[in-house]
Amino acid sequence: MSVNQQAHTGPPYGQAQPGYQGYQQPGYGGQPLPGIPHSQYGAYNGPMPGYQQPVPPQGYFPSLGFPSKGSPVSLNSDTSSLAPNFIGLLRAPPTSGAPPPASGASLPSGHPVYSQFGQGDVQNGIPASAAQMHRPPASQPFLPGSAPTPVSQTSTFQQYGPPPGSAQQLSNQMAGMTIGSTSTPAPPPAGLGYGPPTSVPPVSGSFSATGSGLYTPYTSGQGPPPTSVSQGLPLAQPPFSGQPISTQRLPTQVPGFAPPPSSTGIGPSSYPPTTGAPRPSPMQGPPLPGQTVAGPPTSQPNHVSSPPPPSTMSGPHPGPSPMAGLHGPPPPTHPPQPGYQMQQNGSFGQARGPQPNYGGAYPGTPNYGSQPGPPPPPKRLDPDSIPSPIQVIEDDRSNRGSEPFVTGVRGQVPPLVTTNFLVKDQGNASPRYIRCTSYNIPCTSDMAKQSQVPLAAVIKPLATLPPEETLPYLVDHGESGPVRCNRCKAYMCPFMQFIEGGRRFQCCFCSCVTEVPPHYFQHLDHTGKRVDFYDRPELSLGSYEFLATVDYCKNNKFPSPPAFIFMIDVSYNAVKSGLVRLICEELKSLLDYLPREGNMEESAIRVGFVTYNKVLHFYNVKSSLAQPQMMVVSDVADMFVPLLDGFLVNVNESRTVIASLLDQIPEMFADTRETETVFAPVIQAGLEALKAAECAGKLFIFHTSLPIAEAPGKLKNRDDKKLINTDKEKTLFQPQTSFYNNLAKDCVAQGCCVDLFIFPNQYLDVATLGVVTYQTGGSIYKYAYFQLETDQDRFLNDLRRDVQKEVGFDAVMRVRTSTGIRATDFFGAFYMSNTTDVEMAGLDCDKTITVEFKHDDKLSEDSGALLQCALLYTSCAGQRRLRIHNLSLNCCTQLADLYRNCETDTLINYLAKYAYRGVLNSPVKTVRDALINQCAQILACYRKNCASPSSAGQLILPECMKLLPVYLNCVLKSDVLQPGPEVTTDDRAYIRQLVTSMDVAETNVFFYPRLLPLTKADVDNDSLPAAIRNSEERLSKGDIYLLENGLNIFVWVGVNVQQGLIQNLFGVSSFSQISNTLSTLPVLENPFSKKVRSVVDMLQVQRSRYMKLIIVKQEDKLEMLFKHFLVEDKSLSGGASYVDFLCHMHKEIRQLLS
Repeated sequence: MSVNQQAHTGPPYGQAQPGYQGYQQPGYGGQPLPGIPHSQYGAYNGPMPGYQQPVPPQGYFPSLGFPSKGSPVSLNSDTSSLAPNFIGLLRAPPTSGAPPPASGASLPSGHPVYSQFGQGDVQNGIPASAAQMHRPPASQPFLPGSAPTPVSQTSTFQQYGPPPGSAQQLSNQMAGMTIGSTSTPAPPPAGLGYGPPTSVPPVSGSFSATGSGLYTPYTSGQGPPPTSVSQGLPLAQPPFSGQPISTQRLPTQVPGFAPPPSSTGIGPSSYPPTTGAPRPSPMQGPPLPGQTVAGPPTSQPNHVSSPPPPSTMSGPHPGPSPMAGLHGPPPPTHPPQPGYQMQQNGSFGQARGPQPNYGGAYPGTPNYGSQPGPPPPPKRLDPDSIPSPIQVIEDDRSNRGSEPFVTGVRGQVPPLVTTNFLVKDQGNASPRYIRCTSYNIPCTSDMAKQSQVPLAAVIKPLATLPPEETLPYLVDHGESGPVRCNRCKAYMCPFMQFIEGGRRFQCCFCSCVTEVPPHYFQHLDHTGKRVDFYDRPELSLGSYEFLATVDYCKNNKFPSPPAFIFMIDVSYNAVKSGLVRLICEELKSLLDYLPREGNMEESAIRVGFVTYNKVLHFYNVKSSLAQPQMMVVSDVADMFVPLLDGFLVNVNESRTVIASLLDQIPEMFADTRETETVFAPVIQAGLEALKAAECAGKLFIFHTSLPIAEAPGKLKNRDDKKLINTDKEKTLFQPQTSFYNNLAKDCVAQGCCVDLFIFPNQYLDVATLGVVTYQTGGSIYKYAYFQLETDQDRFLNDLRRDVQKEVGFDAVMRVRTSTGIRATDFFGAFYMSNTTDVEMAGLDCDKTITVEFKHDDKLSEDSGALLQCALLYTSCAGQRRLRIHNLSLNCCTQLADLYRNCETDTLINYLAKYAYRGVLNSPVKTVRDALINQCAQILACYRKNCASPSSAGQLILPECMKLLPVYLNCVLKSDVLQPGPEVTTDDRAYIRQLVTSMDVAETNVFFYPRLLPLTKADVDNDSLPAAIRNSEERLSKGDIYLLENGLNIFVWVGVNVQQGLIQNLFGVSSFSQISNTLSTLPVLENPFSKKVRSVVDMLQVQRSRYMKLIIVKQEDKLEMLFKHFLVEDKSLSGGASYVDFLCHMHKEIRQLLS
């Protein structure tokens, strides 16, 4: 092998390398990488309107969102020093996450970048013209920003201003508010709050000043408003994730309040101090109840004595009581309706200077009499003040989307999966191949147990790379094969240490010293690196491939190219629905697109055909025949293949015979009356055919009904909804017979992978039929109640992609680790015959294997920890290869370092898979409780060991885990763990298997779907509209939204959408004429139609499955299904809203801490 051996001074891979076969090599580091455009984002959303809530039932504390006998989280008067990102004291949220608005009130849409308003629209956040925000990479503190206002008036949304050098905070006990005051002038308020949406009519893009609050954009120089949990649940975050902050007590006074003794947290700020006096706001409005009218903040006294605190409230007050601490008349109220508690919502910013044209502290409106105030209602957490997934995603995009991610440094946390970024491999595997739950792992098992953070890697060995990135280079070491460690058999990689002038190397995994083979010897330079370092992928890159020698092959014999066998159910259901004809038509053209090796003229894969109902029909399609021949095997109890020659053929050679067969199959079975099917014998037939041909391969089985015909693997209908929420519920997820487990084992041994397309009209027992697919590394595709006109596109797109995608056969994967940790547990679609080797008959580019690691010794901070994933597989051309991925992680002795380097998306991927496997052996409730408990322990450990001391009434979340509660709640509410009444047993088994081999990007959008306001899309560019949060209160009746979760795309149309938009998108003249049976959007020649269709196409390309398009009209029966995916709201199946769950997590954490 010719290897260029001079030491390079230029960038690695600057020139084509002659030595590696298999890939064309683009300039590896020599060319500038194209920049990735990133869209402009506006600022953070304003607070949402408050709605009236029903009175909670007995024994139910609104602060928890869960039935409880104990008292709610106490509203403590604990005034120990507060973290700088303190958010106010705990108040009870409502019992429901998203109360329905009063009829006729249009819901405001909830995302900032809006340029035009539809009918019934309310603008929220900053206008589209505002400058793009830049968030500094350091964690942003949660600032106090809001407190309740009455429901009858539109609230003001003050700027959650960037804190200057020091921020003083004061917790005002009585009103349940936190007011932040600053010692330098604050920037003007931004955003906008609203009361009932009806109170703000759209006035051609501007707002009337009457009660609509203050509305000022801020410039990018001022920085974005930090997330803050302001009302009710105090949520705080140290400015540098996990770093304790020194706090200092300073008594403060905010004019206009009678404050209780208070404490102030002063901490470093991640924003530059603003200078200059505050700009006057363009619209003046009256101050809110509780908002002070005072001199400019600069002149605030810093030292006053405080009056004694009033008694604290715990929960709703029984009788009327004056609102202590507020100067001026009581706030306005609607007369309370019987059985309803008043709901307050709103937000407060820094104390502001006096407003011109307004006298007094509270000007009031005619009906503000001096009658006694109403009982103070329970406060609801403002959804805008708790961590927002959308905000975190946008921040990561703007901070990390423009630069390539260079993998040269150990333990780097990659950008989020939702960020579009380029990867430059410089010694560690790309995050497209491996993502970890933490990139800094504890040095000892005690520390790992204390934190409860699972140490896991989600590995996608054959992941597809974007066109701008280089595929792994293929290295051929000739007959000697790859160089490996003598003891642990790890493969040569960038972390191996060459010693003795390059004659030996020390293994980075087990420290054993191995001789360098003579043919591989090379001198070292003055730094101890080999001089051919940049010429050898295995020395300089994190991912690469070796050509395997015959020793790596079965029976010491190179493999034959694989085969694809198409097995079509021709029972009555399949023929009647048009499915058989559809499959046969599609296969005629699809067979020209079988996967092939890089530069091959045609695919090496051979194909065969079987049809079946109660018996099996094999077809001889040998190229020398004029017509195909059919052979029937009716003895399904003892399956054999009736022909060898002519069953598996080359597509090009037998093209005319195959075409003739595919024309004849639909005609042959057109009049069938056979309704019963077999299933296991079909897999056995495919397996026997591959055995006879001595090759690996894949079976594509198209199946419609429960196999009740007399045959091996016969099943009975055991579906029983009564088992849900009992100890026997787990049996619904288990196969009803062990027959299929044994069959799967035989398939794996032969390299026979099974992909299953099912078309059920009733119970099919996916839990049992899916066993072989699951254990062989295959995929299941499910089309319930298949109808040609609505499901044809989705099925054909899935089939095309499944046939064409890159796949490795007869695969074995092993994960090696450096001393101190080892792989102990594995999740995914595979089979294991021992404790270390993951075996898969087939592994495609979409499948992941999740590996959990445990300590078996101490680790050291100096050497870190290493993983090496080695995958041995047969390529689609029949070439035996080894794909190697290496990753180095940091190790820490401080818990703060662990929490600073976690990746929540990967953590959720692992936790979902862990829970979904748990339901096989434990009651679902046990699994749910274990999940909540583990996450509470993770966050409690952080609170106890990493956060600065502060009041127990605060919830403090690590910066990179602040979305753990919202995402965990989505997992808990998923159909597997908390099914609604309409979810079938088959759906749950299907989802359970699907999620188990999903990658991090797929679980991210599956559990927290993406919601896009289509009416806000810019028709002139290609970018997607900015996403909004998954809650009903973010939807406006005058808009159209798109929601995608990786399996479905919903297009939700509000009842007040302008007629012109409906005409442009659906080609009909009114809302009532929109058909909800559409499976594709009509192709219309106008900018809006083109834009929406291009958005749908962009989303389809990003997902591994073709998503079903569902049109949902507001107030239509399908809206229930759509609302199921608005995951921040309370679910119909009993799942908590995000706000309620956050309170529940806080309670759990406090119990652990006490």
